[in-house]
Amino acid sequence: MINGIKPLEHSLRWGMVGGGGTSQIGYIHRSAALRDNTFTLVAGAFDIDAARGVAFGTALGVAPDRCYPDYESLFAGEAARPDGIQAVSVATPNNTHFAICRAALLAGLHVVCEKPLCFTAQEADELERLSVERKKIVGVTYGYAGHQLIQQAREMISAGELGDIRIINMQFAHGFHNEAVELQNPSTRWRVDPRFVGPSYVLGDLATHPLFIAETMVPGLEVKRLLCARQSFIASRAPLEDNAYVLMEFSNGAVGSMWASAVNCGSMHGQKVRIVGSRASLEWWDEQPNQLRYEVQGEPVRILERGMGYLAPRALEEDRIGGGHPEGLFEAWSNLYRRFALAMDATDRGDAAFLSSFWYPDVHAGLAGVRWVENCVRSAEAGATWVEC
Repeated sequence: MINGIKPLEHSLRWGMVGGGGTSQIGYIHRSAALRDNTFTLVAGAFDIDAARGVAFGTALGVAPDRCYPDYESLFAGEAARPDGIQAVSVATPNNTHFAICRAALLAGLHVVCEKPLCFTAQEADELERLSVERKKIVGVTYGYAGHQLIQQAREMISAGELGDIRIINMQFAHGFHNEAVELQNPSTRWRVDPRFVGPSYVLGDLATHPLFIAETMVPGLEVKRLLCARQSFIASRAPLEDNAYVLMEFSNGAVGSMWASAVNCGSMHGQKVRIVGSRASLEWWDEQPNQLRYEVQGEPVRILERGMGYLAPRALEEDRIGGGHPEGLFEAWSNLYRRFALAMDATDRGDAAFLSSFWYPDVHAGLAGVRWVENCVRSAEAGATWVEC
């Protein structure tokens, strides 16, 4: 269990690009990064409006002279300081991710980036190459992947408790964009504009989350080929989809499906992953994150609860409070940021042995997500045909 003791001797000096006062996600980044004293926020380019960014940064306690107008001046200014930042989080619209991540790596910084990491596999390949060359990590915020019961599922599947994996059903289907809410909400508007988000909406913004959770639960899972059909039920969003279905065949012989939607009327969040094996099945739902449903054919359903002693050690090590109390989004993100910090520290120390067995959503995970979205778009644009991955 995490007990508040600092996991590193020294907190990493940390900055942010984006994540200002109008950001939907900035507070979650800061809450997660600061919770375990692994990061200290000392600088940032928080807003496209420089004056607003300075006002917001100083309200957070950042010195005014370290609140920069843009990421270029942030990286240059901090590089000139003996106490400059060591890591940066990128919480900006999707179309800026590649340029900012690339500049950060070239500046010798570790990076935590919102997904999608970038728009194309070619861009993601370059970021992966720079990460290796510069010996800096790139972490991708697949937030709920940091929840402990995802690790419990991984341990059970690795131990063969489900038998051979046959079927993987995934969904992230909420209903909050059932109407053209972007007409009144600027923070939603950019999410349905291809200039800012690239070739997809719900496939890149939603579907990559349960896809990565499934890939975490089932180590070595690889998509062999897929078929995608997508719809724009709000016509003004075309060519971007607000609903999509994907069928997949995996290299281990399993099959899978994905439903991604922003027009699932009445659904609050609707992110679920169900893994079906030859002996048993597991199901996890992010609206009830502290329960993992374990179903063995011919036996009563078992609900595995977070924080209980019957779980695997890896599913208990990142508990922040005893079983029975709820943990969810903020705790899962905090676990990821804690892992990012440990990976950054190990990388800087050259501890290859530690990194060889240490899990976190890395640059390769970001690349895999970008490539999957590309293949989905390719399939859909070809008339919902099977494409090789």
